[in-house]
Amino acid sequence: MTVEGPRTDPPSIGQLDRTRTMRVPRTRGAVSGLLLILLGAWGALVPFIGPYFDFSYGTDQTWVWSAARGWLEVLPGAIAAFGGFLVLVSNNRLRGSFGAWLAILAGGWFVVGSSLASVWHLGNLGSPLSSHEAGRAAAQLGYFYGLGAVIIFLSSFALGRLAVVGVRDLMAAEKDEARAAEAVRQAELDRQNALDQEVRLRKEADERAADERAAAEQRAASERTAAADRAATERSAAEQRAASEQSSATDRSATERASAEQAATDRPVTERDGRYDPNDGRSDGFGHSPAHSADGQAAPGQSNPYDPRA
Repeated sequence: MTVEGPRTDPPSIGQLDRTRTMRVPRTRGAVSGLLLILLGAWGALVPFIGPYFDFSYGTDQTWVWSAARGWLEVLPGAIAAFGGFLVLVSNNRLRGSFGAWLAILAGGWFVVGSSLASVWHLGNLGSPLSSHEAGRAAAQLGYFYGLGAVIIFLSSFALGRLAVVGVRDLMAAEKDEARAAEAVRQAELDRQNALDQEVRLRKEADERAADERAAAEQRAASERTAAADRAATERSAAEQRAASEQSSATDRSATERASAEQAATDRPVTERDGRYDPNDGRSDGFGHSPAHSADGQAAPGQSNPYDPRA
């Protein structure tokens, strides 16, 4: 059983072209981005570490904070470093260009910021502390003008490279598209396999449940049949015992009656009115012996041995 998921329409040619032109190899702005990061870090940290190697501007003390340093040196240095980071890591033309523009603005602020500080009341940085003209010129260039010009140059160079759509860009975009399509296809295949496995597991579970129900019903039927057989066997045994006991009782009763009749027949003396029966118990069937009459008298022609008159 195959479960199909929702299908999406393939992108149009225009969408593919826009996607291809927006992609750029990561190596396109690697050198420019790295240099911009280093120059931005230099511009933000040099006012605090310059006095260590006699490269001071405004004061010869290290790690001294002021509002002017924050606005005119730390802020543009941080922005230039962030722009260089975007240029370095971005594989999208728009993000890389945005980072380059940030670095251009930071470099321009390095160039014109010290001149606008007094106008915008951003504070006073002072002047280079070197006693030599070359030292003062180097401080002006290293802190502001030269640093800003180099940042602007590198940012413009990176921006120009990002604006050009070359053959390498198209090839890289096609590779990215191929990898993305393969990833999508693999994900769709994994999802389909997962659905198939889920259906198979559900079917196996249903079959196991059906087998268990059938086995339970068969066991119940077997138990009912065995119980019915045991009950029938017990009833048959009880009936046989009752019939045997009844037959035994009948036989005993018959035997007792026969024994009583035999004993009554074989008995020589019969107790009747306390008289002796000379016929040894033989009677005429009414309890009278043939030698006596019904009133106990001797029959005519015979004498009674117990009569005192005889």
